Amino acid sequence: MFVILKMGDTMRQCAQKYGDFEHWTIKAAGLNSDGFKVIDAKKDEFPTFENIHGIIITGSHDMVTDRLEWMEKSSKWLKDADKNDIPIFGVCFGHQLLAQTFGGVVANHPEGPEIGTISINLTDEALNDPIFKDLPQIFLAHATHTQSVLKLPKNAVLLASNCYEGCHAFRIGKSVWGVQFHPEHDENIIKEYVNAQSKNIKNLPMVLHGICQTPYANSILKKFVDFCVV
Repeated sequence: MFVILKMGDTMRQCAQKYGDFEHWTIKAAGLNSDGFKVIDAKKDEFPTFENIHGIIITGSHDMVTDRLEWMEKSSKWLKDADKNDIPIFGVCFGHQLLAQTFGGVVANHPEGPEIGTISINLTDEALNDPIFKDLPQIFLAHATHTQSVLKLPKNAVLLASNCYEGCHAFRIGKSVWGVQFHPEHDENIIKEYVNAQSKNIKNLPMVLHGICQTPYANSILKKFVDFCVV
C-alpha cells in the first residue's frame, strides 16, 4: 500500500474541473484503487508503517516556514518513516517539508515566484539515481511555487536545478526524494494556476504560450512507485 499524504486542497474552480491534489497524484503514480490510502495531514491520524510500500507527499497552498502544528506532526511521522526504511517522495510543499525536516533551510525565493512550464537540468549525481537516471539531462516540467529550498540538508544530494531555482530535486540517503516542480500536473492544471495568478505575472503571454506537455516529468511518480515495489 502507498500513503498519499494530502497537505491541502487546490483552488475550488480547479477541483471542480480536474479533481484535487490526491487525484492528480494517484493518476500520475499509476496506482490502482486498492493500492493506496489518502491521509489528510491536517485532520487524520497517521498510520503505522506496516504494509506501507512508500509515501508520496502532495503540494499545498500553505507555507512550510509557518511550522504549523500539523506540519510539525507530519515532520515527526516522516522522520519515523525514514527510520523504518519507508521510501518517501515529496512534491513542491512536500519537497520543502522534507528539506526542512532533515535540517535544510526553506524560505521565499529572493526573486519571487516561479510558474509555468520550465526547463529542468539534471546534475551528474542524477545519472546514478534510481529514479532520475533514465531521464534526459534537460526536460520540461510544470512549476508554481513561492518558497524554495535555499540550503539542502548536509546529507542530501542535489539532483536537478535550473537557471532560476537552485534546487529542483534532491535525494536524502537511499530512498527519500523531493522535487520542487510538479510531476502530477498536466497542461490544464498549470493553466488554472497561471490564470489564477495572472495579475502578478509580468510576462503572462509568454508564460501561457510556453505551457506544453511534460511527459518526462509526468513519468517520475510512476518511477518512484516502481522503485518501491521491486
